[in-house]
Amino acid sequence: MDTTMIVLLLAAIVIISIIIIVASQMRERARIERARKITALEDSYNRANRLLCEIPGQYLTNDLKLLLIRHMEETCKDLQALKSSQAVSDWLSKAQQLKKQVMEDQDRRPPVKIDSPEKSSYVKELLQNLFKMIEGMHKAGKIDSATAKKNLKFVLFLVHKTHADLHVFQARDYVKQNQIRKAIHAYHLASTEMGKSRDNPMALKAVKSFRTRIKELEAMKGDESRDGSAENQSRLDREWDTFLHDDEWRKKADYDD
Repeated sequence: MDTTMIVLLLAAIVIISIIIIVASQMRERARIERARKITALEDSYNRANRLLCEIPGQYLTNDLKLLLIRHMEETCKDLQALKSSQAVSDWLSKAQQLKKQVMEDQDRRPPVKIDSPEKSSYVKELLQNLFKMIEGMHKAGKIDSATAKKNLKFVLFLVHKTHADLHVFQARDYVKQNQIRKAIHAYHLASTEMGKSRDNPMALKAVKSFRTRIKELEAMKGDESRDGSAENQSRLDREWDTFLHDDEWRKKADYDD
């Protein structure tokens, strides 16, 4: 074998070795990227599922539930395409069953009392995560601009309602203790929070209701007889606790006086 052949043979060996190394590196990068995508998708599914389970029932309208379920379904399909080792088929089946229940208005979730600043902050954090998820769905082209805008505005309204719920709880407690001035102040704070969602007609109705209650409390300062006030308070409590899901509040939720 002459020198030229030896050189060519060595060159071929080097080239083949380089090709093998490059191909191996590309496969490894593809494997790492696939694992990264799967992990990100699994995290995304778990976040949506957590929001669906942990956001208090009084804040989760059917529209928000369906948006979360839609995100979970799409994530499951992406995971199936990547052949995730998780029980994705079961996840998808449960999401589809839940969607059917929501669409038939059969999904009932218990309300949670917002009775401490810590609980209010935790729910606010959940709602902020929901806000980010909706933003992400819009950026990814999963939902259109109109749907994104409507739901983002509503989630912001819920953040304000979370703070208002805490103030209302405190106001009710003050009334029970006959600390009327403190109750009035708490209702003022609740009204201020709902006033931050001026473009939401339901918030405006809530503000009017709070102002009515404040006037009632101001009229009873120093009055030991509170039977009538208790009746009005009971009515306000029912309206406030259910107004996100109450048809009557929805009918009243317009800008006409």
